[in-house]
Amino acid sequence: VHPDEAVWFTDTGYSIMSGYEEHLASLKLKEAIYRIDAKTGAMVIVSDEGYKPNGICFSPDYKLCYVADTGGPAPRGIDVYDLVDGKKLKNRRRFCSMEFHGKMGGSDGIRVDIDGNVWSAAGWVGAEYDGVHIFAPDGQRIGAIFLPEICANLCFGGPKRNRLFMAASRSLYAVYVGTRGAHIT
Repeated sequence: VHPDEAVWFTDTGYSIMSGYEEHLASLKLKEAIYRIDAKTGAMVIVSDEGYKPNGICFSPDYKLCYVADTGGPAPRGIDVYDLVDGKKLKNRRRFCSMEFHGKMGGSDGIRVDIDGNVWSAAGWVGAEYDGVHIFAPDGQRIGAIFLPEICANLCFGGPKRNRLFMAASRSLYAVYVGTRGAHIT
């Protein structure tokens, strides 16, 4: 949620195309990044440049928008856009690759901390990859939290927003970290 109360989200179409959460059907929305205006309720596509946008967050100052891209012929990774007037995305570029020690997994849910580091739920590879990967503001991987299963989403919580909650395949994990989440929502 942006400070202007607009709701931003990504839609990959995974659940409807696979029948995993719904009945197998054709896409109802274009695979894209969407914005719902808080005042009018109007929903617009702000970008459809990626292959399968899946996870979104803003930089601490709301000048950048990060989007996990989980598909396509290009290596999976996280893209970053400049956020213009809180309503438009421009200048898409690769923020980081999800390749790690020769393994190519994917990013799912993403969040930023107060220092601008991007925390990415990651998986689909196995041991010594699945979990959370942490990237500095320049896109360099600076750490990882390995879990015994795929991590699909994460958020910072607790009274100080310094506890990382990780939603995995069959479990919910939590750990206190040495930073705080940048945004409450």
